Amino acid sequence: MKSPLPVRNGVNATRMRIPGEGPWATAMEYVLDKFGHVDPAGIVDRFERGEVKALGGEIVTPTTPLCEHLFIWYYRELPVEKRLPVELSILHQDNDLVVVDKPHFLPTTPGGMYVQESALVRLRVLLDLPDLIPIHRLDRMTAGVLLFSANPETRGKYQLLFEKRRIEKTYRAVAPVREDLDFPLVVRSRMTKSRTYLLAEEIEGEPNAETRIELMDTRVDEASGETLGLYNLQPHTGKTHQLRVHLASQGMGILNDPFYPVLHEQAPDDYTKPLQLLAHSISFKDPLTGEQRSYFSELELAAFPNHH
Repeated sequence: MKSPLPVRNGVNATRMRIPGEGPWATAMEYVLDKFGHVDPAGIVDRFERGEVKALGGEIVTPTTPLCEHLFIWYYRELPVEKRLPVELSILHQDNDLVVVDKPHFLPTTPGGMYVQESALVRLRVLLDLPDLIPIHRLDRMTAGVLLFSANPETRGKYQLLFEKRRIEKTYRAVAPVREDLDFPLVVRSRMTKSRTYLLAEEIEGEPNAETRIELMDTRVDEASGETLGLYNLQPHTGKTHQLRVHLASQGMGILNDPFYPVLHEQAPDDYTKPLQLLAHSISFKDPLTGEQRSYFSELELAAFPNHH
C-alpha cells in the first residue's frame, strides 16, 4: 500500500486506520480522540493545511466524514533530536545500491527515540534519495558494512539474495579467550526472540541458528590482565543477536556487551566503550550483472586496533 504522501526530511508519512463507525462524526475527531492529549492544535493544523491524505491522494479535511476513508496518512511532528556524535561513511554508491560503514550507536532504521538519528534517515537526506531502504539491518550497537537499496525496480532481486542465503558475511568480535576450546568451532542452537522481551534466548529444540567461530589473534589487556581474543565470525543464519548469544553461551561474552551474558541496568551510551562487534565484510554475486561483489569495513575494533 503506497503512501500518497512523499518522504519528508527523510521520514515516511505515518499510516492510520480509521474505524468505519463510532461516536466520531469526522476522521479528525477520531484522530483528536486518539492523540489529542499530545498535540491537539498541531493535529487540527495538519488537517487544515491539507497535509492529511487518503490512499488515492484525496485531501482529508476537518469535515471529512469518519467512514469516507479506511486509511489516512499524515506527517508526525517530530521532536528535535540531538545529533549522535558518530558518522557513517559511504563505501559504494550506484543506481541500485548504497553500501555504508555504519558506526556503533547509530540505529539502522527509525524507532523509539531515534528517528532522524538513524542511518536510513541520515542517508535519505544526505543523498537526496527518498526511496532508499535497508536490505538488511545491523543492531544499533554493532558497526560495519550495511547495504541499502536505492532503486525500487531492482530491490526485490537484492532482497532475494538474503532470503535465499546467497550472501556471505563475516564479522569481527573481541571477547575473552577460553584455553580449553579448539578453534575453529561451530555453535548451533535454537533461538527465539519475543517482541515484548529485550533479550534473545536459546531454547530446547531443533537448531535454527549456526555460527562458525575462528580465533584470529590474542593479546593481554593491560588494565585487567585478561587475555582477549579477536574472533572471525561467520553466521550461517541471521537470528536477532545471534552472534552475541552464541559467544556468550561459550563463556566468551563480547567486550562491552550490556545484554549478554548479563543484562546491565539501562545507562546512557558510553561512546568510549562501544560493543566490540563489527560487520567486517559482505560478498555476493550481483543478480543484475552476475559479477562477484565484495565490500569490506574500513572501521576497526578499539580493543584490537590496526586489524582489518
